[in-house]
Amino acid sequence: MEIILAFVIGGLFAASIYMLLRRSLVKLLIGLALLSHATNLLIFTAAKLTRGNPPVIGADATALTPPFADPLPQALILTAIVISFGVMAFALALAYRVYRSVGTDDLDQMRGTDV
Repeated sequence: MEIILAFVIGGLFAASIYMLLRRSLVKLLIGLALLSHATNLLIFTAAKLTRGNPPVIGADATALTPPFADPLPQALILTAIVISFGVMAFALALAYRVYRSVGTDDLDQMRGTDV
């Protein structure tokens, strides 16, 4: 399963870099979203996929019994999702404002509007 996820992560990183290098502002934002999704999958895969019990110590036990899922990568990914949502919302608002003031989403034409 990790091999399949490695190819998916590599494809997402490649697609995001390709989209980040395009001239359109909308494609740049799509590339930013793909980059955050690829990073989340990378964190998830680096922690190893464990199908097991939830990491909860029972009432009669003194320690966790393996196999159990590691909660730290899940917490990191949840935090990254919230942060990437905030960054994407800010970037969309900024892109909308730039489009309204400049009138184009082409990054090369925006470069000509510098004063």
